[in-house]
Amino acid sequence: MNNTPAQSFKDLIVWQKSHQFVLDVYRMSENFPKTEIYGLTSQLRRAAVSIAANIAEGFRKRTDKDKARFYNISQGSLEECHYYLILCQDLNYAETGVLISNLMEVSKMLRAYRKKILNS
Repeated sequence: MNNTPAQSFKDLIVWQKSHQFVLDVYRMSENFPKTEIYGLTSQLRRAAVSIAANIAEGFRKRTDKDKARFYNISQGSLEECHYYLILCQDLNYAETGVLISNLMEVSKMLRAYRKKILNS
């Protein structure tokens, strides 16, 4: 395992996985009904982007408390996405099991990363 400090948010595995999640959400939601363009499609994409964006923004914050705040916001967006994926499944818009599994992996990593920041 590489113990070299990250030089950029792009070096964080949690960001890499959250970015991949965003790409997967965009691909999946391309096939949603056109009536959802300003509804579920927009909401899901916005929340997914917020996960990775807040990890990126928090990376350069000066204090651990500030960093943790942005990672907490990211965790909130993650839970929002979780609900939207359940809704997508229930509406038969897409099979979301793999995305939910990937999201749970990001959640676990994000919680561990935030905990490490706060305990450093």
